[in-house]
Amino acid sequence: NQLSSGLDVIGLAGEWLTFTYEVSPVFILMEEILLRKMQEIVGWSEEEGDGVFCPGGTMSNLYSVLLARYHFFPEVKTKGMTALPRLILFTSAHSHYSVKKSAAVLGIGSDNVVVVKCNDRGKMITAELESSIITAKDQGCVPFYVNATAGTTVYGAFDPLNAIADICESHGLWLHVDVFTLYSALIGSYMQVYLNYVYYRAWSVTWNPHKMMGAPLQCSAILVKKRGLLKDCNQMCAEYLFQTDKHYDTSYDTGDKTIQCGRHVDVFKLWLMWKAKGSEGFESQVNKCLENAEHLFDKLKQRPDFELVFKSEPEHSNVCFWYIPPSLRNMSPGPERNRRLHEVAPKIKAKMMEQGMAMIGYQPLGDKVNFFRCVFSNPATQTEDVDYLLEEIASLGHDICIRTETDL
Repeated sequence: NQLSSGLDVIGLAGEWLTFTYEVSPVFILMEEILLRKMQEIVGWSEEEGDGVFCPGGTMSNLYSVLLARYHFFPEVKTKGMTALPRLILFTSAHSHYSVKKSAAVLGIGSDNVVVVKCNDRGKMITAELESSIITAKDQGCVPFYVNATAGTTVYGAFDPLNAIADICESHGLWLHVDVFTLYSALIGSYMQVYLNYVYYRAWSVTWNPHKMMGAPLQCSAILVKKRGLLKDCNQMCAEYLFQTDKHYDTSYDTGDKTIQCGRHVDVFKLWLMWKAKGSEGFESQVNKCLENAEHLFDKLKQRPDFELVFKSEPEHSNVCFWYIPPSLRNMSPGPERNRRLHEVAPKIKAKMMEQGMAMIGYQPLGDKVNFFRCVFSNPATQTEDVDYLLEEIASLGHDICIRTETDL
């Protein structure tokens, strides 16, 4: 009776839900082995480390806040937020929005998320972080958590993790690292410069194989340095599932250390990919994406009809740029040029979608008007494809009509 779902779809339906070893022995062991491998790459010892696969990076980040709060205030599990002081967490202005969403979902409140300023390259300014922590303490609040990002969503920037870790240690705060894809940062030979970003100093790490490792959505994991914390935080000991007198090691009944209990087996596709590609295959795949980003960056520098959002070379696979139509190339910088330039990317993207030739995202950020954000995650993309994309953008945008203020 425990094989209770999807029997019309697959004969061994129980194997596609993970919560107890007896229901899903193969996938439980797959998850255990892969999580150990991922913890090893992070740099944690064999005696430490835990984790679980989650339905997406947002859920992984939510787990990190949930665990940090429980670590410092275990009474929250039974007494709720009313038993706690006003908690404050910190994240950069360029971090993923899921940190604020997690605070809202967990009852901490998005107003209690302090957004720390970044420099022009999108990296958290550590002096601003420390100042914000001190200010929160002076106001009678309790700082408890810092989210650092390794590969921000827009710029692909790496926060200064070592310096942030020093600050967290000094103030006794939980350090979480949200990683665009940890594998590329630690394994890809083009990324060896970032090996000094010591991930082992983090208390938790979000790793998304569905990003540059190319696993199909969804495939994300939360890695936790303190073994047993996931179970202590989430365990409810439902006796119809998690009996303590089973004839096997019940630590393999992983459902009680998660929010969900039963989970889709997201580990299976990553297991198959790792077996097929090997670590060297993943390295080659990631390096190809980084090569494409470098190629696009170099091409943009050579063209007068494009302008880079920032002049430094990409740290990851993100490249941000504007297309400058002929009508704007001789305009002096200022509000009117910015107003017109803000309309260019949306108009070009609309033409792209109507013609079906390509699609590339755009967005504003801070004082930057709409720009294109090209993120390479498909190793099948060739340099010829990158060149074609630029030519198509230039062709679609060359005669674009942008209204002047007098036309409005």
